[in-house]
Amino acid sequence: MVGEAASTWIPTAAGIQRRPRWFQLVRDPGVIFGVVVFLIVTVCAIAAPVLAPHDPAKQSLSNRLKPPTALGGPEGYVLGTDNLGRDVLSRLIYGSRISLIVALVTVVGAGTFGSILGAIAGYYGGWVDNVIMRIVDAWLAFPFLLLAIALAAALGAGLDKLTLALVLSRWVIFCRTARAEALAIREREFVQAAHALGARNRRIILRHVLPNMLPPLFAIATLEMATVVVSEASLSFLGLGVQGTMPTWGGMLADGRQYVREAWWLTTFAGLAITILVLGFNLLGNALAEYFDPRLRARR
Repeated sequence: MVGEAASTWIPTAAGIQRRPRWFQLVRDPGVIFGVVVFLIVTVCAIAAPVLAPHDPAKQSLSNRLKPPTALGGPEGYVLGTDNLGRDVLSRLIYGSRISLIVALVTVVGAGTFGSILGAIAGYYGGWVDNVIMRIVDAWLAFPFLLLAIALAAALGAGLDKLTLALVLSRWVIFCRTARAEALAIREREFVQAAHALGARNRRIILRHVLPNMLPPLFAIATLEMATVVVSEASLSFLGLGVQGTMPTWGGMLADGRQYVREAWWLTTFAGLAITILVLGFNLLGNALAEYFDPRLRARR
């Protein structure tokens, strides 16, 4: 009995090790869903020529407005055809390229520009902070979508100009967040130590301030990707996005709005693609925001 009792291990509070916070993050259903959606869209964007069953720009008027194969449509057109006989599935796959490229380039461009300005404003303070933040306040006075429409119309059509319009519209979000982080980081001991050792302000900003504000900015960037996807689809729907034969999800919605009653699949599948991608980015961004912000975790 004594031997059995000695060999039996009874867990105690001291013997239980707490799992790290990142373990809870990777097991979050929202994170899993967001990562899976992002990977699927990325694979579709990269391998579009291999995955697409048809040429997305090839027209076949004899096959126009055909329903999906499961609903009696022609073989090989899983999601049906549009008003010009083009394969909806192929256009969805190729359209993921535009959504992903615009989202990534816009977030990187706006994040870099806005974060640097925000770090400068928060670190130097004084008149530098006042000038930058008054520009940000004036920029935020305009509704985002109206500002994006105005910039896209002024710059003209094209993928590069559309991305530039979105960058000019969204940099202020990163600037405000970076400023708030820089105000807190500049008072920390390692920054004061760098000052005492004679480090230049530019070196302190690049080596100490910017790297330490990356985690919350990364969470903001994930949420911003969802906003950019919707914005790109909205501008493409209005005819201010990518022109030509390149398919976009917003353009597919615009093409199918006249045939909602007789060909519901034209808008349904494009709308679902936008919804799922935006939902994935939002769930992933919210989880990252809670992971990096203890105050948000405490509210759950």
